Amino acid sequence: MENMEESSPLRITPTVRALSSALRGKREQVPDCGQLDGERISPDPEKLWFKESSAKNLRNRDFLSPTTMLNTLYADGQVPPSVMSRVLSLRGSGILPVAAGEVMGEGLRVRVDRPAAFKAVLADGATEYRKPSGRRQGCLVLNCPALHPKPNTPTPDTLTLGQLRTILLADHMGALLRRQGFAVSYCPTLPEDSDLIAFLQSLGIDWPTAPANWTNEEREEKIQEALESSPYRERETQRGRRPSGGGGRKAEEGENEEALRVNLKRVFQEEGLLGYDPSLGTCVVHRDSVSHLAQLELATANCTVVTATALHVTSCQDEFRQQQIAVLWRASGATHTQRHLVCGPVKTPGSHLTAAQYLQLRRGQMKEASEMKYGDQVEGQTWDDIIRVMTSATVRFELLSTVHTSPVTLDVQREGGVSTKGPRGGVFVMYNCARLHTLFDSYERGVEKGLYPEIPECSQLDFTALKEEGEWLLLFNYLIPFSEQLDQSGQALDCEGGGARVNIKTEQICKFLVSLSKDFSSYYNRVHVLGEPLPHLFNQMFCRLHLLGALRELYHCALDTLNLPPIRQL
Repeated sequence: MENMEESSPLRITPTVRALSSALRGKREQVPDCGQLDGERISPDPEKLWFKESSAKNLRNRDFLSPTTMLNTLYADGQVPPSVMSRVLSLRGSGILPVAAGEVMGEGLRVRVDRPAAFKAVLADGATEYRKPSGRRQGCLVLNCPALHPKPNTPTPDTLTLGQLRTILLADHMGALLRRQGFAVSYCPTLPEDSDLIAFLQSLGIDWPTAPANWTNEEREEKIQEALESSPYRERETQRGRRPSGGGGRKAEEGENEEALRVNLKRVFQEEGLLGYDPSLGTCVVHRDSVSHLAQLELATANCTVVTATALHVTSCQDEFRQQQIAVLWRASGATHTQRHLVCGPVKTPGSHLTAAQYLQLRRGQMKEASEMKYGDQVEGQTWDDIIRVMTSATVRFELLSTVHTSPVTLDVQREGGVSTKGPRGGVFVMYNCARLHTLFDSYERGVEKGLYPEIPECSQLDFTALKEEGEWLLLFNYLIPFSEQLDQSGQALDCEGGGARVNIKTEQICKFLVSLSKDFSSYYNRVHVLGEPLPHLFNQMFCRLHLLGALRELYHCALDTLNLPPIRQL
């Protein structure tokens, strides 16, 4: 196993597929999983094997083909020797090396050659495991309706918590999709001197800006002309139907006769747009709607492809209005793909806070918690920056750790405080990332004092020294699967069948980081990484430092998708 081929990074999905192919043999050629194969039904190859993740199960297996699956393939679930041989001799690009396999009561269990996997993954610092498994192309516009003027530019004091959730989600999605290779732009462009920009910057959000005196009038005029000449415009002979809401504002009595109207229902029916609200009717076009469309045109102006994808990240309360805007844009002649990422509400039982009040509350609680823990040290610019980042981490994890379609309930009682301990959210994640920095700072000081030598290359180490169950768990559950997790948001945009709504597992990175932090914390509390400076202990220490160094970079990569810089010391 020491000479395992180094063609491509080890991945979970190719390994599961290869195991399925080895188990099914000729059955892999059956086109329909529901067809009879002899007297047996071929099961779905994606369900033949399961990757284990719990510490308990990983003590004796890494992959399992359950007995129920074996019974569908073989009489009495007995795996033929030739099939077992295929499983045990599994090799290939990106496939985890197999060390052993056996049929037990729960099914066929397979164990990976762990030392070989450690060496393969940790070589070159596990760089390839922090990248998406494939690069993608395309232009993506992330449109955040909460930031558009209605008719005035929003302020932190007018933003609701539900709207703040959509802004943070758009920011996170942009970072994820850009990492996959998409050219990402954000909409709308905001005045650079607005209070809103300063507010967003305090959360680590770099939103596009323009000078205060900048206007988008030329594009607005073109949009207005396009709508006036649109085949979906309602003429006077078609009047009498009830407007559907005017693109965000109710039509005033005095403008009913003169206002420009567009029949949105005809647009989505005749253009074949799926998933739009059937109650969309005639829309009265207002100035803020035209401004919104002109901003979308601006955001797509620099796309290098003919058709971009616009992802409207909106709250459930604003979904209907955003559907109006989307269909109105289509009526103006835009042919870009449009999808809607809809967020559930944010609830604060017993309180009503604006986004500004919520951020101020969390910042005050973070400062108070830091002062209680560190006392008079908490002063100066360095601590101001730490408190700002930790507040941003708290807010992001509170609003982004839940499935985006589900409601979020916040505890905003002023006496509640923000805990700096316990396996909860952003503070816990940032604290454990800082522990890794502290570990390596301690190691570097030991090197300077002559206690430890420099860390050798992976090829010079014996990874059989990594026997602690937490070590394999950190590699198998986090380092190896991370790149495939990065792929998922882009894949979801492609695989939703073209409906208006798109469902993306936007909560996964936050949950991944919290889970990683729990398992790392448990391991770090049990294991003394920097041992006595004795030569016979160095191999194990260096193996652990390679693992934890890769883990530190994994933290940085995942936090970067949330625009959270790591804090070196807490």
